[in-house]
Amino acid sequence: MKCPFCGYIESKVIDSRPTDENARIRRRRECLQCGKRFTTYEIIESLPIVVVKRDKSREVFDRQKLFNGLLRACEKRPVSFEALEKVVDDIETRIQNSLDREVTAQQIGEYAMEALKDIDAIAYVRFASVYRQFTDISSFQETITKLLSAAQDEKK
Repeated sequence: MKCPFCGYIESKVIDSRPTDENARIRRRRECLQCGKRFTTYEIIESLPIVVVKRDKSREVFDRQKLFNGLLRACEKRPVSFEALEKVVDDIETRIQNSLDREVTAQQIGEYAMEALKDIDAIAYVRFASVYRQFTDISSFQETITKLLSAAQDEKK
């Protein structure tokens, strides 16, 4: 770390403490040349996740947008806010843990449908109808049939 007083690049850490609810680390340092002390802060560098939409446009991942979509699908359903927040957290973590900085909107939609399938079947169908852009009753019926057959397989 470069000394702000003399410009020397070697210093020693005297004290180190977490701050901002462990989001940053405050370090007291002492320059090895001039002996003056200074404070530095260490934070995690977060790289933005970019979402590639269907029309190939790009935008920064917005967890609130995902949460709102899930909330709309779960409207008037017995699904708690905490369950939806956990789904959003899990999806965001899954994306962050992938090595890619870009993710398609389709992939995010698949993750969301995967989670909703286990939480609430009606919410899953609602989300799928918007996400997959059902244009006719047969595609809607096909999704419900798949859901029913998967539920029957689980009972066996």
